[in-house]
Amino acid sequence: MLIRSLRAAGCLIAACVGMFGQEAASGISVPITVSGDAAYTRGASSEPGKDPLTGGFRALLSPSLKLGPHWFLYSAVEAYSPQYFNYPPGPYETRQVSARVTQAFAGYETGISPVSVLIKAGQLSSAFGLFPMEYDDARMPLIDAPASYIANLPLRPDQRPCGVADLLQQDYGNDVAYGCGGSQTDRYGQLPVTLYGLPAVEVDLSVARVDARFQVTSSSPTNPQPLTSESQFAQWTAGAGYTTPGGLHLGASGFRGPYLDKALLPYLPAGARLRSFLSSGVGLDAEWARGAWSLEGEWQHFRFDLPGFPVSPSEVAEYAQAKRILSPRAFIAMRAAAIHFGSIKDDSGAMANQFAGTHQIYEVGAGYRFNRSQLLKVGFGWTRGLPWSADDWYWPATNNYRLEAQLVTSFTAVSKAFH
Repeated sequence: MLIRSLRAAGCLIAACVGMFGQEAASGISVPITVSGDAAYTRGASSEPGKDPLTGGFRALLSPSLKLGPHWFLYSAVEAYSPQYFNYPPGPYETRQVSARVTQAFAGYETGISPVSVLIKAGQLSSAFGLFPMEYDDARMPLIDAPASYIANLPLRPDQRPCGVADLLQQDYGNDVAYGCGGSQTDRYGQLPVTLYGLPAVEVDLSVARVDARFQVTSSSPTNPQPLTSESQFAQWTAGAGYTTPGGLHLGASGFRGPYLDKALLPYLPAGARLRSFLSSGVGLDAEWARGAWSLEGEWQHFRFDLPGFPVSPSEVAEYAQAKRILSPRAFIAMRAAAIHFGSIKDDSGAMANQFAGTHQIYEVGAGYRFNRSQLLKVGFGWTRGLPWSADDWYWPATNNYRLEAQLVTSFTAVSKAFH
C-alpha cells in the first residue's frame, strides 16, 4: 500500500490520467470546491452579545499539471470568510475575505524496483499526523477537522510568559497576551501543528506493505513561517507505516526543532538561544476500511519548551472517527476526541498540575449527495470542558453546543490532455 503522501499525489495524477485517457503523457486539470456553511452555537463559550448564528464560505482552487510520466505540479489556493471556520484561521484575522496559497509544489515520481519513490519540493502540508492531507470539504465525512488540529493552545511563540500565573490567566481558544516581553501585535494561540502548507522538501518511499516519509522544513509546523521571515529554523519531520494483510494501516510520525519567534531574542535568559527551546510532537495513527465501514484515529503528544520553565507546557490529544455508508448517496459519521494538558513549573518554583482544562468533544453528522457535484452535510457537536483548579484558581465545567450545515459543490473547470 502506498504511503498517504504518495496516494495523495497519485490521486492528482490519476485524476488527470482518468480524464485525459490512459495514453495521455501530460495534461492539466483545475478542480474547484466551493463550500457554504451555516452554524448555530450555544453554550458557556459563546461571547456575550454575539449572534449565535454564523455563516461563511470557502472556495478551494486546486490546479495540477502532469508533465510526462514522472513530473507533476500541484497547488491549492483558498479564499474564505473567517466566519466559515469553527476556529481562528490565522494569527489574528480581521479581513472579511482572505486568500492564501495552502500548497504549491513540484513532484517527481519514479520506481526503483521494488521501491516506489516520490520527491516533492515547495509549499507542502506537514508530514506529521494522518489528517492534514485529508483537509478537503468534499472528502471529509464530518464538517470540522478533529479538535486536536484546530483547537488553538493558550500559547504563542512570539511573547514570553512571566511564569505559571501568566499562563493560567490565558483564555483557552481566544486571544493570548503575556506580560514579559515580545511582539506587540494581537494574535490567537498557536496550533500544535499546522493544517496548511510550509516551505519544505520531502521524500516518500513505499515497498510492499511498508511506507516511510522524511521532510525537511524551513520552520516548525507549530509556528510555520514564509521564506521571507527572519524566524526560520531548518528542522525535520518523519513518519512511517505498515499495512496488515487485512487492510489495517498503522503509522507513526514525529517532529522536533526550534519554534520561538526572533521577537523573543532580547528576553531570553543570559546565554540562551532560540535553538535552546524546541517544540516536539509524536503521533500514532491507524486507519481501516472494509465494505460500508471506515475507521481512523490518532494519538498525539506535543511539548513546547519555554524560557523560565523547567517543566514546560505539553498536550496529549486523541480522537477516533467512524463512517458508515448507508447508500450510494447517503452516509453517517461520528467522532470522539479529547485534549489533555500537562503540568507546568517555572523558575520560581510555582507549579500547576495542568496549564489548561481538559476538553472532550463529541460529533455526529450525516451526508447526502444530490448528484456527483453536490454534497450536503449536517452535524451536531458537543464540547465539554471539565472543571479544574490550580492553587487558588478554579474553573467550572463548561458546555458548548454547535449545530451546523454545509453545502459542498465540486467541479472541474479545466481538463485537457496533451499528446
